[in-house]
Amino acid sequence: MSEASNRSVVVERTSTGQFIATNPRGGTLRFGTDGGDAFTPVELLLAAIGGCSAADVDVATGRHAEPTAFSVEVSGDKISDEQGNRMTGLRVTFHVAFPDEEGADRARAILPRAVKASHDRLCTVSRTVELGTPVATEIAED
Repeated sequence: MSEASNRSVVVERTSTGQFIATNPRGGTLRFGTDGGDAFTPVELLLAAIGGCSAADVDVATGRHAEPTAFSVEVSGDKISDEQGNRMTGLRVTFHVAFPDEEGADRARAILPRAVKASHDRLCTVSRTVELGTPVATEIAED
């Protein structure tokens, strides 16, 4: 693997059930598990799926028309069974509208293909979840 393909974040505990993820560019995202208003890790997973797909579709349709509405709803069921805790029934629903102006018909026509292309091959996040990949864990000797 090349450095160009490597992606990483650092997650630091700030207090009980509270964390901050920092990317290599210095961006931060607060999340937690204590029931406050911060996103939970599962909600971050859903947001990552929706955000990745939204970005793909926005690039494809945005070339033709600026949407008047653009949101992506991502949902699923958190279950616990003999395989452990996991999400099932993941669903990504696009709510997109375009104005009645030049290019909007083209954007509307592209929308289904863009959603399909994101799902089938472009969105790294949903492709990784759907295809599955091993996750290695280790404890560093600091």
